[in-house]
Amino acid sequence: MTVGVLALQGDVREHTAALAGLGEDVLHVRSPADLVDLDGLVLPGGESTTLSMLLESSGLFVPLGDALRAGLPTFGTCAGMILLAGAVVDGRKDQRQFGAIDLTIRRNGYGRQRASFECDLEVAGLGPEPVHAVFIRAPVVESIGPTVEVLATLSGAPPGSDPLEPVVCRQGSVLVTSFHPELTGDRRLHRLFVEMTKEGRR
Repeated sequence: MTVGVLALQGDVREHTAALAGLGEDVLHVRSPADLVDLDGLVLPGGESTTLSMLLESSGLFVPLGDALRAGLPTFGTCAGMILLAGAVVDGRKDQRQFGAIDLTIRRNGYGRQRASFECDLEVAGLGPEPVHAVFIRAPVVESIGPTVEVLATLSGAPPGSDPLEPVVCRQGSVLVTSFHPELTGDRRLHRLFVEMTKEGRR
C-alpha cells in the first residue's frame, strides 16, 4: 500500500516519518503524475493560502479534486483541514478549497503564532489514553454538516475558547484535525487513517 504526502510546503518530513514508522510506503506528491495508484493522501499542516497557490501552479488542484470526488482517502491536518473544507469564512478571495468535508472553517481561529497551545483530547475510537494535541495557528470549525462525525472536541482550551469546538472530524473517507498530530510521538491518528485507506481498497 502506498500513501502520499503532499510535498509542496509544510510538515512533509514529520508526516512521512509517522507513516513510515507504521510500515507504510510513502510517496511525496508534487505533480499530477504522483497521484496515480495512491491508496491514500495526507495534506499536511503549513500555510493554507500558500498551499492553495502551489496546488494551482503545480497543476495538482484539478486532478486532486477529481481524486477526492472519486473517494481517495485523505487526512488533512491544520492547513490541510482548511483545504479540504467546504468553506473558509476569512480566507483570501483567490484561495480555493476542495469541499471534501462539510465544514465551515475560520483560519487562525485560536490566534496567531504567539497564541499556540497544547492540550490533551479524548478521541473517539482511539482508546482511553488522551491524545496530546499541538495547536499552532489552528483553524476553528464554525459549523458542521449533518453527515460529519465529530471524533473529538476541545478540552483544556485556552481562556475564551468554546470547549465544544470540534477538532477531529471524519466524513466518509476524509479525516481532519485542527492540530498537528505529526508533531508528537503518538501515531494513533495516523494509524486510524491507514486503516481508512485499507477499508477503501476492499
